Amino acid sequence: MFGRSLISRNGSFRPEHLGQNALAMIGNLCFTFFVIGVLIFTIIAATYEPEDQLFRPSTKITTFLTSNSNATFKSDNSVVKTGEDFMASNQTAFATFINITDVDNAVVGAETELTFAETHDCSGKVDDPINCRDPEVFHLLMRAAIEKFKDMHFYRFGKPVSGNNDSSCHMAWRFRPKEGKAAAFYKDYRSFSIVRSENCTLSVVGIGDYHSGGNARKRKRKGKDKEKDKEGFEKVLVKMEENTIALPEVGETVNDALPVVESEGSFSHGKYLIYSGSGDRCKSMHQYLWSFMCMLGEAQYLNRTLIMDLNICLSKIYTSSGSDEEGKDFRFYFDFEHLKDSASVLDQTQFWSDWSKWQQKDGLSLHLVEDFRVTPMKLAGVKDTLIMRKFGSVEPDNYWYRVCEGETESVIQRPWHMIWKSRRLLDVASAIASRMNWDFDAVHVERGEKARNKELWPNLDKDTSPEALLATLQDKIEDGRNLYVATNEPDTSFFDPLKDKYSTHFIDEYKDLWDGNSDWYAEMTKLNNGSPVEFDGYMRISVDTEVFLRGKKQIETFNDLTNDCKDGINTCSSQLVGT
Repeated sequence: MFGRSLISRNGSFRPEHLGQNALAMIGNLCFTFFVIGVLIFTIIAATYEPEDQLFRPSTKITTFLTSNSNATFKSDNSVVKTGEDFMASNQTAFATFINITDVDNAVVGAETELTFAETHDCSGKVDDPINCRDPEVFHLLMRAAIEKFKDMHFYRFGKPVSGNNDSSCHMAWRFRPKEGKAAAFYKDYRSFSIVRSENCTLSVVGIGDYHSGGNARKRKRKGKDKEKDKEGFEKVLVKMEENTIALPEVGETVNDALPVVESEGSFSHGKYLIYSGSGDRCKSMHQYLWSFMCMLGEAQYLNRTLIMDLNICLSKIYTSSGSDEEGKDFRFYFDFEHLKDSASVLDQTQFWSDWSKWQQKDGLSLHLVEDFRVTPMKLAGVKDTLIMRKFGSVEPDNYWYRVCEGETESVIQRPWHMIWKSRRLLDVASAIASRMNWDFDAVHVERGEKARNKELWPNLDKDTSPEALLATLQDKIEDGRNLYVATNEPDTSFFDPLKDKYSTHFIDEYKDLWDGNSDWYAEMTKLNNGSPVEFDGYMRISVDTEVFLRGKKQIETFNDLTNDCKDGINTCSSQLVGT
């Protein structure tokens, strides 16, 4: 009775229902696994942080340029990459360099025959001043430069001008190192000492140091006067593709004066975009630039003039004081002349001054946006004169780059080609390279905190010791070579054992290039309204890195010296993790 009553209470266990019951159980199990899978996926999605695009290795530059994703930023005291770092070298432009044959075959001037006839009779004129405008002198100086600087390709020579005395001429030229990897031209101007012999022969007896020929340095002209800049000798270029992106010319006079609005009418008819408030302030330069490029990209998308604050707070990771430092200027670190030539930008201070004068009079309107989730696409139809994005005090929602996340990242393209490094800093790096005659190899040795942290970088300290460096470099760099060591090791005597095999060089050897008597110091003081500018930690890292990149051979820490990963153990993307 007991057993029968139990069975009768649940008729589903009758033989004729067993198949249906099995199917039901399988369905319940599948649903349970589905719910668990959704739960796991939700947890992963909520906690996942995408890889920071700015810190990917150089082999992933293309991905960096085409992707805008970002969630978090690590503190990183390395130099930030800018537009010129991603340019493909224009081999067509670089292939058209001047050689000795071009100089010898050139018809330098229509008066050449007369000049040679006159100079053959130089009785009593041996000590007369050298005529630096003489085509014969121009020919002589070009030959002397090409013969002396064998590791350079020359692309243009400017006509010589008088130097500092009667036997001196100054001449400028555009060049690139023969084995240069950067997509850039460089400008130098040097002093030449010339003597005239009894038989009228002219000879160059000395060429000054980098940028010693200051009289040949010319400010770039615009408009009709621009034609005067073309005086000189330049090999005829093959036809270039249209819309070729301009290349940096390091060494040219920099014009980073602030742009001004021509008239009230021009101002009132303009459309503007401004970002107000930011959690990016005093963060790493990587985060600052990532956010700045988002803002610039939105301005380009909306076809509006960007109103920018040139004042920068330099993060403590770059300062000698160990504290965040206000009062820095965008132009200290980036090429503002190139930016204003590439995009429509105005200084914030000047803009608000004009706004206060003409806003009420001309009925100029403001459209305020206080939520970063309002996409640029939703603002495309706004007719107001000024769109102001106002950011609050809550991080990370007040990071500017949040505007370019989500659906926006496939629409707003960060215009990297508009941002270059400061040409003044690049010129310091070029001066250092010039003192090694552009004929040097370079090694980057990262030590510091990473070398002391054995948990994340177990092998770095050992792999960057002098003994290990000598062992690694012996198969990579020839004995006796100039070796530039870019490093964060404060005590350079640590590398003294390398001097037995190489002529070692460090950035501190070249402090005269930014001290109180340097051109850099004078120009930066003028830019900063008469107040001296410190050669700060970020500038130092920038110059150190640029010199390293000019080496003929470049030995990296986290590829060539150690198998440890740049960001710590188990973070390598394409190299073996050290044991």
